[in-house]
Amino acid sequence: MSDPVKSVASSTAPTAPAGAPVPGSDTYKGWLFKWTNYIKGYQRRWFVLSNGLLSYYRSMDLCFLEICGHVNSRTQAEMAHTCRGTINLAMAHIDTEDSCNIVLTSGGRSYHLKASSEVERQRWVTALELAKAKAIGMMHEQSDDSGDEESTSQSDKSEIHSTLKALSSKLEDLSTCNDLIGKHGAALQRSLSELESLKIPAESGDKIKSVHERATLFRITSNAMINACRDFLELAETHSRKWQRALQYEREQRIRLEETIEQLAKQHNSLERACRQAPALTNTPAISSTATGCVRPLKGEASDEDEETEYFDAMEDAPAFITVAADHKQHRHLGSNQSGASGGQPNDWNLEDHHQAGCNESAGKEVMPRKKRRTRIPDKPNYSLNLWSIMKNCIGKELSKIPMPVNFNEPLSMLQRLTEDLEYHDLLDKAAKCESSMEQMCYVAAFSVSSYSTTVHRTAKPFNPLLGETYELDRLEEQGYRSLCEQVSHHPPAAAHHVYSKRGWTLRQEITIASKFRGKYLSIMPLGAIHLQFHSSGNHYVWRKVTSTVHNIIVGKLWIDQSGDIDVVNHKTKETCQLKFSPYSYFSRDVARKVTGVVTDGEAKAHYILSGTWDDKMEYSKIVQSSRGNSGSEGKQKTVYQTLPSKLLWEKYPLPENAENMYHFSELALTLNEPEEGVCPTDSRRRPDQRLMENGRWDEANVEKQRLEEKQRAVRRRREAEAVEAQDDGKEYEGYQPLWFEKKVDPISRETAFVYKGGYWEAKEKKDWKKCPDIF
Repeated sequence: MSDPVKSVASSTAPTAPAGAPVPGSDTYKGWLFKWTNYIKGYQRRWFVLSNGLLSYYRSMDLCFLEICGHVNSRTQAEMAHTCRGTINLAMAHIDTEDSCNIVLTSGGRSYHLKASSEVERQRWVTALELAKAKAIGMMHEQSDDSGDEESTSQSDKSEIHSTLKALSSKLEDLSTCNDLIGKHGAALQRSLSELESLKIPAESGDKIKSVHERATLFRITSNAMINACRDFLELAETHSRKWQRALQYEREQRIRLEETIEQLAKQHNSLERACRQAPALTNTPAISSTATGCVRPLKGEASDEDEETEYFDAMEDAPAFITVAADHKQHRHLGSNQSGASGGQPNDWNLEDHHQAGCNESAGKEVMPRKKRRTRIPDKPNYSLNLWSIMKNCIGKELSKIPMPVNFNEPLSMLQRLTEDLEYHDLLDKAAKCESSMEQMCYVAAFSVSSYSTTVHRTAKPFNPLLGETYELDRLEEQGYRSLCEQVSHHPPAAAHHVYSKRGWTLRQEITIASKFRGKYLSIMPLGAIHLQFHSSGNHYVWRKVTSTVHNIIVGKLWIDQSGDIDVVNHKTKETCQLKFSPYSYFSRDVARKVTGVVTDGEAKAHYILSGTWDDKMEYSKIVQSSRGNSGSEGKQKTVYQTLPSKLLWEKYPLPENAENMYHFSELALTLNEPEEGVCPTDSRRRPDQRLMENGRWDEANVEKQRLEEKQRAVRRRREAEAVEAQDDGKEYEGYQPLWFEKKVDPISRETAFVYKGGYWEAKEKKDWKKCPDIF
């Protein structure tokens, strides 16, 4: 008997032309070259065209094994991966690029194929066209036979109903049989007992006794079967109810999804109409703010992404509390007798509003008139990013030595980006004047949120600082503060930041960046604590930053999201503010980039509710009463807060005109790299590669960037050699020490951190920079 594998192989042996069709057969096979990626290029694959489907395999032999069903234990694991892909020709578009190439496109996927000759290419094109025509015909026939959707659904329901009815009938029959077995078994026992009572020979008595024992075993077995059937019935009924609830839940979810999609379609249509009308309205003063970028993006902005976009489940991030507006008149009558969580009279909220407004105005006044600073930088050049120009630099090199081009960067250093946290420093000026530590906590929390407002459009990465690089921002005379950053470590990269304000506060932080590449997105996790201390009250606040996620790293338009929790703690009063950054969800009905928070005192009693978005504004409301509400969908009991009308805490400044061509920089960001006399030689403003990129000379910036990185590696190798030499001599090697910061144990967090030790501003005043290293 012939081997079917050999018979199939012989029918497509290389002696015949590749892919030669068998007469009367719909199957077409042969070798083609398929484009895989930029590294491997075209690879030889075995293609099989059958029943309107084109599949390809790495090996022809494994393809035969899969078709014939001859699989042993060794090849079974391999066969799970033999078919590398399949494309349906019914909806495919067939195109020919040149004499040997074929391009198949279907459902967003494309196969780029190459034949060995033009004749072979033509054979494949003919076979593909015929298979496509047959597949389309089969699809129409199936659609005609299947009927409409409603009738199919109705038939499915009737079939399920009939199946359940038949199953119930069989279970009733089984129960009846169980009852009959029990009755007949009891009658058999009685008959055997009567036989034993008769006078019969001893031999017959032994046989009757044996039969009686077997009948007893039959009765025991029958009873066990009856009990098992009863348990089965109870279990089936229990699970049937569970399945019905699960089915009902899935139906409700489907209805919700259909409603969401319908709503999304309506929003899409309205956006299209608004987009078509926009050109005719751009000259009107009513929407002139759109050009300046002050209109915040819609929630659906990130929905334009490709199918690889990562989304999160909104149900997991539902708020743990509910807020309702309080009645002014009702609370005015209740006064302090109301069990309010905020303490004090609720009707004092409006009085505090007027008092706070005057306080904020005085805090916002500047000591000196503003120095005129630049309001624009050269427009970003329209350089196309050539993937091969990057990949060719990776061949034969270590990952740490690959020079990344400035095309991925923006013309700012990470130290300057860290200084951007001070854009809304006036929030801290207002907080310093607050008499209530609880209200002060609200402004501090708003400040912690405001630092993310500039990241919504800033998808480019800042320049990595060189070891010993510094950045100063002296706004002492204009806005009352001065800031200093220094890159204190290179492995791992860490930056220390110190800010002093003569308006009553000091801020310091040490940030180390940890990142994880997860295929479709990149998670950036800032490590390190931020400390804020107010001089007059001694209130000491500590918090940490949330995780930033950059989506569509490989394919699609880049977009950034912030997610996680921030716990702002006042270590003097033990008051806390818990802020929650909700991750973006396509199915959520909440506003995008939502942030919510609750301010509580040392006894965990809530006083204020914070709400808003991290890219637009934050508001706060005073709580006048709290109560426990009903359990939510997850069984958790939510707290209901009655609040007075909300007041604005913080609102994002509009972006400058033409910001989209200037890396979406804010007004402060445009001034950060402005040349300034008298700064330290290691200041980021003096970086030549960064300055060249800002001026639009990207090719020269790439060369200069590579020179600086190689110079830094040479210094590191020299330090490593000195460490080895010191070890051989039995001496202790101190290693690199920062110039303006020193390591200390923080008394609050009990962690080792870099703290400003002084001397920088004195050295600037004396113009004495002898201690500064030559890093540029």
